[in-house]
Amino acid sequence: MTDATAAIDFETSPATDSRPHRADVPRFLRSPVVFILHYLKNRRWLFGSLFAVALAASSCSVVVQYGMKLLVDAISGSTPNPSAAWTALAFFIVLIGMESLLWRSSGWLAAKTTISVGVDVRLDLLDYMIGHPVRYFQDNLAGALGHRVTATAGAFGILVNRTVWDIAPPVISFVGAFIIFATFDIWMSLTLAAFALAVTAGLILFGFGGRELHRAYAEQSGHVGGELIDVITNVWAVKAFSARDRERSRLAHAFSREAVAQRTSWMFTEKSRVLHDIMLLVMAGSMLVWSMLLWQRGSITSGDVVVVSALTFRILHGSRDLAMALVDMTQHFSYLGETLRIIGQPHEIADAPEAAPIVPHEGEVEFLDVAFAYGEGRKVLRDFTLSIPAGQKVGIVGPSGAGKSTIVHLLQRLHDVQEGELRIGGHPVVGLQQDSLRAAISVVPQEVSLFHRSIGDNIRFARPNATDEEVVAAAKAAYCDDFIRALPDGYDTLVGERGAKLSGGQRQRVGIARAFLKDTPIIILDEATSGLDTQSEIEVQSALARLMRDRTVIAVAHRLSTIAGFDRVVVVIEGQIVEDGSPKDLRRKEGGIFARMWSLQAEGLSMDDIAASMIEPSREGGYAGQVFGLGEAREPAKVP
Repeated sequence: MTDATAAIDFETSPATDSRPHRADVPRFLRSPVVFILHYLKNRRWLFGSLFAVALAASSCSVVVQYGMKLLVDAISGSTPNPSAAWTALAFFIVLIGMESLLWRSSGWLAAKTTISVGVDVRLDLLDYMIGHPVRYFQDNLAGALGHRVTATAGAFGILVNRTVWDIAPPVISFVGAFIIFATFDIWMSLTLAAFALAVTAGLILFGFGGRELHRAYAEQSGHVGGELIDVITNVWAVKAFSARDRERSRLAHAFSREAVAQRTSWMFTEKSRVLHDIMLLVMAGSMLVWSMLLWQRGSITSGDVVVVSALTFRILHGSRDLAMALVDMTQHFSYLGETLRIIGQPHEIADAPEAAPIVPHEGEVEFLDVAFAYGEGRKVLRDFTLSIPAGQKVGIVGPSGAGKSTIVHLLQRLHDVQEGELRIGGHPVVGLQQDSLRAAISVVPQEVSLFHRSIGDNIRFARPNATDEEVVAAAKAAYCDDFIRALPDGYDTLVGERGAKLSGGQRQRVGIARAFLKDTPIIILDEATSGLDTQSEIEVQSALARLMRDRTVIAVAHRLSTIAGFDRVVVVIEGQIVEDGSPKDLRRKEGGIFARMWSLQAEGLSMDDIAASMIEPSREGGYAGQVFGLGEAREPAKVP
């Protein structure tokens, strides 16, 4: 034991509560407002500069209207004043240039900030999402999740851009108009303020009423995106089962539901536009009539009428932008909230604060009175005790649903044990960081998952810092170097989505090469050869034999011949061990379960057929360990 290991008292540390709590979710994922503020704070100086420049540009646009008033007054007076007119014109042109410069600066800052934040948003959401258990990805369409991550990054940019270019300018125009109108008539200014508040309040209240409609559309949009990608991903099945028309019809129904939700959301937006137009018609008409009456009485100049007209129409168009921006932002807030609800769920399995970053270097595995159930269902494992010394090769056999895969999933901490304790290398797994634990385990599953990258990159995925020589050495050890070099681009050959360009045996050997490269003390073989033809199985078995040398191996096997040379076989029925011993001894055991399984599989029966012919259901619907020919139900075998 190293000093670092000894410094951590696993024995006396309290049991880790791995149940999900909302408090475990990062604060920035708990609400759309907090989410946005989080990323604004991360680049506060850039965003602060962006908003300051945008406000300056909006203010300058109001002053431009006042510059127009000065120019009109200078040229419309009873006594021409060329000097004043030219001065007013120069001032007017400078203001126009300054306004343009400020807006272009805000555009440059927006491009620099929002695009960078978009990258951060996608990485942060992906990083948190990967922390969810495998079941989460089984319950949610991969395409829908990917669409939400990308769309959320876009939504952040839209919200910022809407604020800078569609909300700030109208607000500044309202404030500027209020100040300028006050110099003519304070009551006109107060009336404008009352109109502005009424329009804004009405649109906001109306917009909030459509949140549920926008949320429903966001939900349907995400679902349809996932359904579409699901069909594209499974195009082989669509072709193989002549399901093109059937899938088109099914997607047509999904698209129709999305269209209904989108149409409802859109029509609500149109209603808000009608409300906005009515309010603005009353406001603009009132201001223009009022200014004309003041001009008629000689209270204001022609330039004043011009600036009132210009600002009124600027407010008219600006408020339309403001209204649409508020409605659009409501939609994006709804989408953002829906995304955070789906992705921002508490992790079912999380590292404890005191979890140690220790990679177990010894392959000893211990299950101590472990119990586990999926959800509220029956227990898959009950009082399960199994001790595997370092370097031992153990095969786990039994019918489907016996708990075999659950055992290896618990070992990888894809789930947490609910009772008892699981130890690796003497350390309770709940006391280790998940990444550290999994760094000690290599898994060769039945279906090796490959990325649409080169074969070399797929092998190197097990250890990113591996050299080319180490990758080739791992490939040679897994007996896949020859077929790789025969490919058009050798190790640079793209394997296709999920390795579609490779055969099943080739994918398995690439998976074994990964395990060689990772070089861990524990190997898990999860039915690694069950889906292969005879020739491929022979090639893969040769590679596995090399891989398993001097390592702890736990193999879930349907083909009993694959574990004939193991040190030990454990027969699991209904989450309990009913037989435990060497393959040789169990095959010779008269009336034993493994012996009968071996005999029946030699006759060509599958594992489930064998189990169905041997195991008697109990009255409660389970198996209770009663096996034909073995008499009374027996206690699970205890491992010495």
